[in-house]
Amino acid sequence: MNLDTVLDLASLILILLGALLCLIAAIGLLRLRDVPSRLHAATKPQVLGLMFICLAVSISLREWHVIAFLAAVVVIQFATAPLSAHMVGRQAYRNGRLDAESLVADELRDAGATDADATGEDDDDAGDRPGRAPGGASR
Repeated sequence: MNLDTVLDLASLILILLGALLCLIAAIGLLRLRDVPSRLHAATKPQVLGLMFICLAVSISLREWHVIAFLAAVVVIQFATAPLSAHMVGRQAYRNGRLDAESLVADELRDAGATDADATGEDDDDAGDRPGRAPGGASR
C-alpha cells in the first residue's frame, strides 16, 4: 500500500463518519421532543460531521487553496452554530416553549427576563427615541 491509497482510505472513512454524524443530527431534529435537545442535535453532531467531511475533502484533493477554503468553512461553522443555537434557545424560552421543570438552571429567570424583553417593549415611551415611532415601530 502506498501513501495515496492510505490517504484515499482515510478520506473515505472520514466522509462516511461525517455523513453518519450529519444523519444522526437530522434524525435527532426529527425525533427529540424539546427545544434544548433539538438544539443539541442540530449543533454538536452536525458541526463535527461537517468538520470530518471537510477534512476528508482536503485529504483527498491535497491542494493548499482547497485546504485554506475548507478551514475557513469549518471556522465559520464553529463560530456561527453555537450563536444561532443560543439565539433560538433564548427565543424559545421567552416564547414559553421550554418546560421550566426540565431546566437544571434557569439563569434568564434569575436575571429577570420578561416577555417585554422579547417584544422590545420598554416601560418608557418608545416614541421619544429618534428613528422610532410611538409604540416602538421603526419609521
